[in-house]
Amino acid sequence: MEFQRSGISLIYRLEIANKGNTFAKVASLVGNAGGDIAAVDVIRVTQDVVVRDVTINVANREHGRQIAELLDAEPGIHVIAVSDRTFLVHLGGKLEVVPKIQVKNREDLSRVYTPHVARVCEAIHEDPSKAFQLTIKRNTVAVVSDGTAVLGLGDIGPYAAMPVMEGKAMLFKQFAGVDAFPICLDTKDPDEIVETVKRIAPAFGGINLEDISSPRCFYIEERLKQELDIPVFHDDQHGTAVVMLAGLMNAAKLVGKKLQDLKVVIVGIGAAGVACTKMLLSAGVKNIIGVTLEGILHRGKQYDNEIWNWYKEHTNPDNITGTLDDAIVGADVFIGVSGPGVLTVEHIKKMAPDPIVFAMANPTPEIEPELAAPHVRVLATGRSDYPNQINNLLCFPGMFKGALAARASTINEEMKLAAAQAIASIIRESELREDYIIPSVFNQAVVQRVADAVAEAARRTGVARREVMPKDNY
Repeated sequence: MEFQRSGISLIYRLEIANKGNTFAKVASLVGNAGGDIAAVDVIRVTQDVVVRDVTINVANREHGRQIAELLDAEPGIHVIAVSDRTFLVHLGGKLEVVPKIQVKNREDLSRVYTPHVARVCEAIHEDPSKAFQLTIKRNTVAVVSDGTAVLGLGDIGPYAAMPVMEGKAMLFKQFAGVDAFPICLDTKDPDEIVETVKRIAPAFGGINLEDISSPRCFYIEERLKQELDIPVFHDDQHGTAVVMLAGLMNAAKLVGKKLQDLKVVIVGIGAAGVACTKMLLSAGVKNIIGVTLEGILHRGKQYDNEIWNWYKEHTNPDNITGTLDDAIVGADVFIGVSGPGVLTVEHIKKMAPDPIVFAMANPTPEIEPELAAPHVRVLATGRSDYPNQINNLLCFPGMFKGALAARASTINEEMKLAAAQAIASIIRESELREDYIIPSVFNQAVVQRVADAVAEAARRTGVARREVMPKDNY
């Protein structure tokens, strides 16, 4: 299997001498330097020069800089500016607030604001549950982060986290029709985060926690779930776990193995690793072994990390000790939520026949897919440029759409399991292939099927406060 790496796309504004085959020289220089010209636009033409915007795909920013220097050094070619298309789409932010009703005259003004809005306020004061009917609360989610665990960048702070949270809010709206707003908090104190979210909660129907470091994220989520009556969902944990389980359900079906018979090794026992483990346990997997930098988590050792102490009591039924070298022997499945270089070809060769590898570290997986591909039956990563992407986008839009539709008071394990089953069901058994165990994030059936399954699970488990029919207009 051949894989294509994605790079970045830069726009070079070039002033080129208006004579002969000068642009052919541009194309030759770019091609010889390993760039790929994606588009050419003429901006201005004079008797002496032609100004063009040339869009070039490059491997990385350094590669882009080298191409700019090559072009600028060539007689008859001048690089006026280089723009990064990703930066261009972020100018001024990616969100705006748009009213649903236009105020065109005094009567409109009196109804949406003063004086008639007072009647609506009084109705909600008498019955606070009417806020779900009469305000944006019914369909609005707060995307909350403190910027301590952003993508693969780590602790970059609340300001730098904003582009990610804005993007998350965009995806809520585009994929599920759910309004969302980024809330980046300038504090790392877990109790301050909890208190702040509690105080803004009246405006929101759900809370999506995002990019908060472990183990603080466990405490923050648990407190908020206990003290709020709206869904609280840490997507880095549970979104990852739901999509991972959906993929594993189909992968196991493809290789002819049952979930309850699998030996699963998980490397990286942080937020996502713990959530993946809990999902697997809920789905019936019995033999899970967690591996950290300290080795296999086992019951013969007391850990400073309380989450690891919980973990050792609920996994590793044979109580084996050692390192990944020991854990991987005979394993059916490897799940990585750690970092690059953790898994080797030698490790894979020790696994059971038809090994399943989910190397989900981003941006660099636990093993290079090109190395793993010849030795595994099914391979999944967290990247969009390889097959079988384990992408949270398959989960959170439908999860919140269904939870908000049912006006659920929480998101429980049954709702998460229902979401995983719904995602897996998108691919019919006859369609399953080694490179197609998980649907595309652009498959339009995903969000609605997840929302229906989540709403039904909320009703079945008694946390719904509104009856929802499948494919209801949420």
